[in-house]
Amino acid sequence: PAATWPEGATIDVIEWDTGKKLGTIPQARRTFAVVGNMNEKQLVIGESTFGGREELHDPTAVIDYGSLMTLALQRAATAREAVQVMTSLVAKHGYASSGESFSISDPTEAWLLEMIGKGPGNTGALWVARRVPDGYLTAHANSARIRTFPQNDKDTLFAKDVISFARGKGWFSGKDADFSFADAYAPLT
Repeated sequence: PAATWPEGATIDVIEWDTGKKLGTIPQARRTFAVVGNMNEKQLVIGESTFGGREELHDPTAVIDYGSLMTLALQRAATAREAVQVMTSLVAKHGYASSGESFSISDPTEAWLLEMIGKGPGNTGALWVARRVPDGYLTAHANSARIRTFPQNDKDTLFAKDVISFARGKGWFSGKDADFSFADAYAPLT
């Protein structure tokens, strides 16, 4: 159910797939009621694993994909807000899963968020989120979908180091406008 929590409350993060405790994070002051993958504000989040580069998996991070979905549903009222919640949480606590595509929608808009960790010793995640234009739909099935993306657009959000991290690893060299998230972080084999 929806709840208001006392200042300083914490919540254990339990890995969705294994039931293993990954860590503890601060609880939000208020949370929304969640049933399955939908909250009381009609925010819905689904996922599809794309895997990506194995060296970017961080088993020491605190938040896995399933917990991230639940935490966002508890804390966000809209799809855009869920993208912000999800990316803020992994920036602070790390991302413990392989690459994921998240479908995030509310009654007025839908977003596709693709995310992968930075590997052991690098807290945070690499990600790009695109709003699905009105009148369109998107699908994803176990493969990253976001390739090049506009970098100065209100309907595109991305980690500030998503391009520079790939450059530093030698996975991309070219103009920023030519950067492809999928090709850098989940290249097809």
